[in-house]
Amino acid sequence: MTRTARPDRPRRTPAQALFRRLVLINGTVFTAGTLVLAFSPATVSSPILLTEVPVLLLGLTMILGATTLLLRRSLAPLTALTALMERVDLVSSDDRLADAGNGDLAQLIATFNAMLDRLTAERSASSAHALAAQEGERRRIARELHDEIGQSLTAALLSLKRVADRAPAELADDLRIVRDGVRASLDEVRQVARRLRPGVLEDLGLASALRAVVTEFTEASGIVVERTAESVPAGLTDEVELVVYRVAQECLTNVARHADADRVRLDLRVEGNRLILLVSDDGVGGVRTDGAGIRGMRERALLVGGHLRIDSPLSQGTEVRLTIPLPPGLEHAR
Repeated sequence: MTRTARPDRPRRTPAQALFRRLVLINGTVFTAGTLVLAFSPATVSSPILLTEVPVLLLGLTMILGATTLLLRRSLAPLTALTALMERVDLVSSDDRLADAGNGDLAQLIATFNAMLDRLTAERSASSAHALAAQEGERRRIARELHDEIGQSLTAALLSLKRVADRAPAELADDLRIVRDGVRASLDEVRQVARRLRPGVLEDLGLASALRAVVTEFTEASGIVVERTAESVPAGLTDEVELVVYRVAQECLTNVARHADADRVRLDLRVEGNRLILLVSDDGVGGVRTDGAGIRGMRERALLVGGHLRIDSPLSQGTEVRLTIPLPPGLEHAR
């Protein structure tokens, strides 16, 4: 004879649990007050005597005080939950509310934390797709700049050279100025193409790519960069290398635009099972809000499970630290 399986009891929702908790607290307080009144020698006349008013007020105060204390303690996680809702940022924060053992609200806390985890994962996935599309568009534009505009400017230079060889002497200076302008435009197009598509990263690796971006930054800005990024772990994924490169590139761009710095330090190293990129300057500091560039760096860090921290005290420079966890077994490149 088979036994019919009993249906699972429905689990209480957080709202039902909270309602139950409030009923129990109020019921307990008023039951206790009733028992005290029943077994105490105090009596209440009808009509109430003036001498009995203080007793009633004292009893009411004790009931309200006990109810307030119990409710405040019971609902304290809701205050913390509200504060977390106001400050949470899926890009730059990994705050979660700890379950302090408050039974009926534990499910609410766990549900909220799970929602944050899900939203963070979904945002990371959507950011990954967006950044992948962005990198693809960068490659397309860089290829068109190099193959089409670059070739057109090169052809124009050759044509100008042929014209200059046959032109009269009085036009030589004008043609030289035009030729120099076209050559400068060609150099700028090539620099833009290199920034859009770091071919050196694909061909020679992260260390060479960082050397190239530092050299280009120094030539363009005149700011000295102290670089200690010669040793890069072998076996880094393409995604990690691209994130490190783009973050370093954005940091140097921000230094050139906003920092008013004289020196910059760029350091790439491994500490334990973490890859750390450190970019610091001696500029004006005082970064308080995240602009588009900083938020972009934070989103890139999330794509590889990393974390970006910015310290920028006023008049003491800015330090950007990118930390990326590494899988076990990676060794330093020699």
